[in-house]
Amino acid sequence: MLGNFFIGLREGLEATLVVSILVAYLVKSGHRDRLRLVWAGVALAVLVSLTFGAVLSFTSAQMTFEAQETFGGILSIVAVGFVTWMIFWMRRAARSLKSELHGRVDAALAMGSVALVLTAAVAVGREGLETSLFIWTAVQATGQTAAPLTGAALGIACAIVLGWLLYKRAVTLNLSRFFTWTGAALIVVAGGVLSYGMHDLQEAGILPGLNALAFDVSAQVPPGSWYGTLLKGVFNFSPASTWVEVTAWLAYVVPVMVLFFRPAHRRAHEPPHRPHRRRRLRPGSPHRLRRRSHRPQGRSGDHRDRQRLRRRPDQL
Repeated sequence: MLGNFFIGLREGLEATLVVSILVAYLVKSGHRDRLRLVWAGVALAVLVSLTFGAVLSFTSAQMTFEAQETFGGILSIVAVGFVTWMIFWMRRAARSLKSELHGRVDAALAMGSVALVLTAAVAVGREGLETSLFIWTAVQATGQTAAPLTGAALGIACAIVLGWLLYKRAVTLNLSRFFTWTGAALIVVAGGVLSYGMHDLQEAGILPGLNALAFDVSAQVPPGSWYGTLLKGVFNFSPASTWVEVTAWLAYVVPVMVLFFRPAHRRAHEPPHRPHRRRRLRPGSPHRLRRRSHRPQGRSGDHRDRQRLRRRPDQL
């Protein structure tokens, strides 16, 4: 539940920030009458996301057990790929998101009302589809319980409230730090989803090693206990994990976490920034002599110049 809360909070806040930028730009540019088109695009994005989740649930329900496991395993891998791309994209494009959306809105306003609806729908629908796919895989991993849906709904509700407060400037939030730490949490959650996807493919017979366990701590962490349920809901932790699951989790979480927290490297063609230093001239250098030659000789010349500058124009 907590992992899906992070998904709903982060994805919901991204969508809320996008809508806030669109609304603020239309209001400031004198196109308040076009706000209804933005809300129509948001409603379309929500409808498409819910429909996508319903199609996934209906399609998987009509399959055999092996087909369901294969379908769930493949979609788990796809969901992890989307979430990973989203984490790194938001880290890279957060600074230019506002100007990029402004450019799209200008182009949409020039093209017409339909273009503005589609701009809002695409901007919000991307987060909605990613959320639907990731939540669906979490529901499959937890055994069709309502906990993932509840956590995601609470996260989205908190994101909407937080986005509205940010728009009204009632609260301040360091978005860079927020997306950094939620991104790190989602990397761990995505690692659990990938591990469970590998388990689905093992049960479908596509991957071997279903009975080759790396560890079994079912006695210490019973699946029905509150802490076992918590670990399962947050990290998709399985007390009895195979070597394929453990290897997939480590192969994903460790390198992605290192890349995520690695400082951005300077481009090869970009010279390093060096503070400007004033060149010190030697006593006998020609530059020093030239600068001295332009100075007025004596204090009397400096005094006359200052007195002349203090006079009013009609006294000159």
